[in-house]
Order: sequence, then structure tokens, then C-alpha cells
Amino acid sequence: MVSLTADMSPLHPDRNLALELVRATEAAAIRSVPFIGRGKKELADGAAVDAMRAFLTTVNFDGVIVIGEGEKDNAPMLFNGERVGTGRGPQCDIAVDPIDGTTLTAEGRNNALSVIAVADRGAMLDASTVFYMDKIVTGPEGVGVVDIRLPIAENIRRLAKALGKPVEELVVSVLNRPRHAQLIDEIRDAGAGTRLMSDGDVAGGINAARHNARTDMCVGVGGSPEGIVTACAIKALGGHIQGRLWARDDDEKQRGIDAGLKLDDHVYEADDLVRGNNTLFVATGVTNGELVAGVRRVGDFVYTESVVLRGASGTLRRISSEHLTSKWL
Repeated sequence: MVSLTADMSPLHPDRNLALELVRATEAAAIRSVPFIGRGKKELADGAAVDAMRAFLTTVNFDGVIVIGEGEKDNAPMLFNGERVGTGRGPQCDIAVDPIDGTTLTAEGRNNALSVIAVADRGAMLDASTVFYMDKIVTGPEGVGVVDIRLPIAENIRRLAKALGKPVEELVVSVLNRPRHAQLIDEIRDAGAGTRLMSDGDVAGGINAARHNARTDMCVGVGGSPEGIVTACAIKALGGHIQGRLWARDDDEKQRGIDAGLKLDDHVYEADDLVRGNNTLFVATGVTNGELVAGVRRVGDFVYTESVVLRGASGTLRRISSEHLTSKWL
């Protein structure tokens, strides 16, 4: 099998998969610019989806969308099972979120991203029948230390000890949702601080796993697509991630069971979410955030910032690009 993370071949220097995927996330991010702060998240998502799909058709791989985004709110989407790429090159599973944080984009707030995650064919968990997942994410210090089955207060104490700092200095990211009211209270009662996210739990998870970020842990129920995407990034960061599928009702639970998924508090470890380390995670900022800067338009130019995380090498690379406005907007 052709390695997803192989270095550029001298025979095909223009076929580096990571750089080709960056073009797709850049396109999605740039096309969403006219809708930032305009209150029209469906239009932003639709523009990003169309741009990402157009660029993915040019990428030299045989990709299948294993898990996409959009079904839970009837938004436009790259649909599950859709074939992308030229059909030549490595056979890949793809997880996409043309905009992780459509509401953030529509309201002009921070931390919206355009993301793609790639792994070998058959490596990604297909959790598309259950839209939500309870997750816990930390940096490398949390490996073998925290466990999603433990009370959050115990995980906070364990992680603080592993990090060598007081509990009072720990910061835990949580999506600000009514379902998390008790969880937020328990975090604060344990002595840690919270960073409440309105949306964008991919960025929240990655920031919790980075060594120089301002958060130490990301917990709570978010999207299952975001869980798969985040797991690909965590492979490169050496961090810890676990997930439990969270069905909203009995019908969704049965659909998950019929699809072969394990529910009833079954814990999916990192290698259950994405097998192996032959992964790529690519993200371009739509709006400004801690992970990457957002798209910036200055006169005749549009500026983007992206990150590429490679599981096999454990590297995070930043790519800053300058685009002619006339070609895009």
C-alpha cells in the first residue's frame, strides 16, 4: 500500500498528498469569507462544501467519505460513501468538515475551521448512524492516566498530578450546551476552570492535546464526525482520546446497533476510532483561533493559515498562503 505520509517522491514531487489536501481546505475557507458574520450558516456551509468537493476531485488518491458532516441539521454535505479524488494513488478513508463551526462563521466568532482527515482504507470507524459522541481529550500526559469511565473530578486530579501543577490551574474545555450543565458544575466543584465553547470541538480537542495550548482537557458530548477527525490529529500529537457514542433516542440507538456499532457506554479507544498511525489531519482557519489564524482579506490578496499533522512522523507543520483575491472572490 502507498503510504499516506510518505515523503515526496523525486519522480512525483507535485503529488504530496498533504499539500493537495491543504488546497481543498484553503478553498473551503476562502469561499466562506463572504458569509462570515452574515448570519447565514447554511450558505456558508454550502459554499465551503462546493469548494472542497471541487478540489478533492483533483487529488491523486482513491478516497471514500466515511464520515461527513451535515445530516444532523440538514445542511449541505459531502455525503457518506461519496468517492473523491482521481481514483489513482492510495486508497483512503476520508472524514470531512468543510466548516467545523458554521454558527461561529455566521456570527463572526473565533475558532471556525475547515478540516479534512485521511487514513488508510478501512481504518476509520464509520459512526455515521449515530451523530454524537461523548469524548475526553488530553495531551500526552493523560495517556494511561485519565479514563472517560472515571468521574470528571478524578480525571482532573489525575491529570493535574501528571502535569505537575495544582488542580486550580487546570482549564477544561466544554461545549456550552444545556446537556453539560452538571458536567460544568462538577469541573468547577473539583477546583478546575472551564473554557466554554459555543461550537468547534475539533479545535477544542486539538488545543487540549497541544503542549503549548491554554487548555489541558476537552470533555463532553459533541459530533461523532468531529470525534473521528480529532482522533486523526491526536495520533500526530501523541495525546489521549476516548469516545462513547451518544444516541439521542431509541431509534438512533437501534440504527447504530444495526450498523454494527457498540453503544451502552462502550468506550472506543484511539485505535478503535482510527486504526494505526498512517493518518493526516489538515485544517485551515476560517475565523481566528488559538490553533490557526482565520482568512484575512487585504486589498488584492487573501491570506490563509493552515496546519498539517502527520501521524506517522508526529509532526505539526504550519502553512501560510497568499492568494490573489481576483481568483477567488
